[in-house]
Amino acid sequence: MENGKKPEALIERILDMATDKNDIILDYHLGSGTTCAVAHKMGRQYIGIEQLDYGENDSVVRLKNVINGDQSGISKPLNWQGGGAFIYCEIMEHNEAYIDRIQKAKTTEELLAIWEEMQEKAFISYKIDPKTINANISEFESLSLDEQKRFLTELLDKNQLYVNYSEIDDEDYKVSDTDKKLNRIFYGEK
Repeated sequence: MENGKKPEALIERILDMATDKNDIILDYHLGSGTTCAVAHKMGRQYIGIEQLDYGENDSVVRLKNVINGDQSGISKPLNWQGGGAFIYCEIMEHNEAYIDRIQKAKTTEELLAIWEEMQEKAFISYKIDPKTINANISEFESLSLDEQKRFLTELLDKNQLYVNYSEIDDEDYKVSDTDKKLNRIFYGEK
């Protein structure tokens, strides 16, 4: 397997046995997008879900290549010429954005500024009392930068990494009207 990609011929065989044209294929561990690429070439609809960014092996890059007529895998036997479309959406980050900022911080001062903002706007674990941390901030400052980053990351509620659908009308999240409309359509609301 090249870069962890599954062979398209194997996925084609499985989809051919288990699905019909226009069936919807769900791949909830999308990875590099092999299953959806094969489903696209076979005329199946698909939904792919992925949390990680795979850079040049990312599923979005791969599906764009498929639409542009990529000739790898099962393309030649299927006489794949390209075409079609897909819709790509990202979940709106909340605590995940803080994790990204923490990881990119270069100094303790940056991390302290992030901590100040986290106290106002982030979802901090219910087990944490910010007053206790603030009262002992000198201990935080004595940690190495990597330890400080790990500590701040652990304070965040991991169940709130992204904005929940139930919160899209909360002005604090600044969800655009277009995104609200798309979410409502997705969930079958008017």
